Amino acid sequence: MPRPESWQTDINSYPFAHPTETRFADVDMLGHINNVAMAGLFEHGRGKFNHAISVERRSEGQRWLIAAVKLDYIAESYFPEPVVIASGIGRIGNSSWDIYSAAFQQDKCVALCVTTIVLTDKNGPTPIGDELRAEFERLKVAKA
Repeated sequence: MPRPESWQTDINSYPFAHPTETRFADVDMLGHINNVAMAGLFEHGRGKFNHAISVERRSEGQRWLIAAVKLDYIAESYFPEPVVIASGIGRIGNSSWDIYSAAFQQDKCVALCVTTIVLTDKNGPTPIGDELRAEFERLKVAKA
């Protein structure tokens, strides 16, 4: 993994953050939060972020599909400290967008995640509407 850019590991770059408790069941044999648990923490944070979007997210017959998820582990994380998942919109395409997320534990970035989502209807990918696109612009990460 290339070295992350400074904005990626700064919680202030993200317009949304949600703290999540870790569980003893999340720990691997070395005492770290395991990779499957970290993916679950990102999924939970992404769900909270998606529900914070203040406009109608899709029209009848449309759905959001995850096309790709990429995780990069930056540092070790441990139970019982909570993890804060910070999220924002990265790229906005015609029918897809990226959610950039970062996991922080004790104010230190421990992992990064990029999730690509596609808006679809019965015919396949469909364009993002103006109102949703404007909301995505409002929720973009600050790449300083």
